[in-house]
Amino acid sequence: MSHFDPWIDGSIVGVYLLATLIAGVMVRRYVGKVEDYLVAGREMDVYLGIASLAATEFGIVTCMYTAQAGYTKGFVGAMPGILQAVAMLVIGLTGFCIKPLRLSGVMTIPELFQRQFGPRVRWAAGLVIILGGLLNMGLYLRIGGEFLSAVVGFDPGWLEWVMTALLVLVLVYTVLGGMLSVLVTDYLQFVVMSVGLLVVTYLVFADVGWSRLVETVETHHGAGGFDPLAAGGPGWSFLLFQSCLQVAATITWQPVIARLLSAKDERTGRRMYVRTSAFFAARFVIPGLWGIAALAMLTPVELAGLPPGADPSLHAMPVYLARLVPVGLMGLLVAAMLAADMSTDSSYMLTWGSVIYNDLCAPFRKGPWSEKRGLFWNRTIVVLIGVFLLFFGLWFPLKGDLWTYFSVTGTIYLSSVSVLLVSCCYWKRANSWGAAAAIFFGAAFPVATLVLPYLDPEKSFVLTRLGDNWNGFLAYVLAAVGMIVGSLLKPASRSGPTVAMGASS
Repeated sequence: MSHFDPWIDGSIVGVYLLATLIAGVMVRRYVGKVEDYLVAGREMDVYLGIASLAATEFGIVTCMYTAQAGYTKGFVGAMPGILQAVAMLVIGLTGFCIKPLRLSGVMTIPELFQRQFGPRVRWAAGLVIILGGLLNMGLYLRIGGEFLSAVVGFDPGWLEWVMTALLVLVLVYTVLGGMLSVLVTDYLQFVVMSVGLLVVTYLVFADVGWSRLVETVETHHGAGGFDPLAAGGPGWSFLLFQSCLQVAATITWQPVIARLLSAKDERTGRRMYVRTSAFFAARFVIPGLWGIAALAMLTPVELAGLPPGADPSLHAMPVYLARLVPVGLMGLLVAAMLAADMSTDSSYMLTWGSVIYNDLCAPFRKGPWSEKRGLFWNRTIVVLIGVFLLFFGLWFPLKGDLWTYFSVTGTIYLSSVSVLLVSCCYWKRANSWGAAAAIFFGAAFPVATLVLPYLDPEKSFVLTRLGDNWNGFLAYVLAAVGMIVGSLLKPASRSGPTVAMGASS
C-alpha cells in the first residue's frame, strides 16, 4: 500500500515540476545557433558537467534495472557499475580517445569518422547509433510509468496518460532550449535526485540493516551473489561482455559524449570524467541494495498482488518502497525519481536528435543551412523522437531482464563505433573497408539476439545456446576483427589519421 498523500506529497511534486519547467524555458533566449542548441556553445564548466552527467545517467529505468540486478544476482549485480567507474577514472586520467575527440571540434562522433573514413561511413555509423540508441531508450516511458504506478498507487490504466503528460513537459523545455535547457534543468534535478537517493537509502538501512542484506544474498544466491566467478555466479562471459560494454560506453555513448563535446576544453572534459567516476558505481550499488532489501522484506503474498504478467524481480523494489517511505518523504522520492527520469529523457532525445541532424541528414543538405533553419529541424527531430518513444514503449513486449535488453541494444552500436573511434585516433592503416566491416559485424549478433526470438524462436537456437553474454562479447570481437581484416585487405590510399588534434572550438 502506498503512503503517497495527494495534498502533501502531490504539492512537493507539483512545485518541483513547475520549477523545472520555468528554469528550462527561461534559457531559450540564449539559443541563437545550432551549436548553442546541440553543445551549449561549448561553454560547460566541470561542475555543471558533473551534475549534468550524473543526472542524465540515472533515471527511473536505471533504478529499476539496477534494483532488478540486485534482486536476481545479489551484490554481483553492481559489477557493471564498478567496471564503468574504473573505465571512467582511467580514461579521464589518460585522455584515451576522449582527448583527440574533444580537440577535433566535432559535434558528434560520426562527424569525426568522415575525416578518415569518408561520408558513407559517417552515415552508416550514424544509422547504427540511432538504431541502438532509440531501441535502448524505447522502454523508458513504460518502465518509468510502472515505477510511479507502484509507489504512488494510481490506477495502471492511467499509466499512458501520466507518462504522456510527463513527456510533453520534458519536450517543451528541450525543444525550446536544447542543451542549454538540459544543462540548467540537470543541475536542479541533480540536487533533488541526490537528496532523494540518500534519504531513501537511509530508510532502507534503518528498516533492513546490513547483516540482513548479506544474509539474504547468502540464502538466495550463495557464493555467486558475492563473486561473479563462484558457483552460481554469472561467470567469465558476464565479466568479458560487461568489461567491453563499459569501456565502449565510456568513450562512445552519445549522451555521455555530448557532455564532453559541450565542455570548455578537453581538460574540463577529462576532469568531469574523473570526478564523476564514483557516481557510476553508486548508481548501480544504491538501487541494487534496494532490490536486495525488497528480496529480504517482501512476502510471497505481497508479490502475488502484482498486476498479471508483472515480473516480481523488476517490480519488487517499487512495491517495497511504497510500503517503506512515509508521507512527506514519499513526495521527495517521487520528485527525485521524476528528476532523474526527466534529465535522462531530455538529454537522450537531444543527443540522438543531434546525430540524426548532424550525420544522417548531412547528405541531403545542399550547401550550409541557415541557423534558423537548422534550429527548426533540430527541434522537429526531437519532437518526432518523442512521438516514437511514446508509441514504441506502449507496444514492445520485453522478454528477459531489463539490463540484458539495454546491454544488447547498446551493443548494436557501441561494439563498432568504439572500434572505429580507437582506430580513427590511433591506427594509421584503418580505412573505410575496415570501418564498414566493423559496423556490419558489430551489429549482426545483437540485432539477431533481439529479433530472432520474436520472429522464429526455433531459429535462435545457436544464439540461445551461446547466451546473451557470449553473444554480446562476440559482437566486440567481430567488430575488431572486421576492422583489422578489412583495412589490411585494401590498404588506404592515404596515410595517417586525419583527426584534428590542435583546434578546440
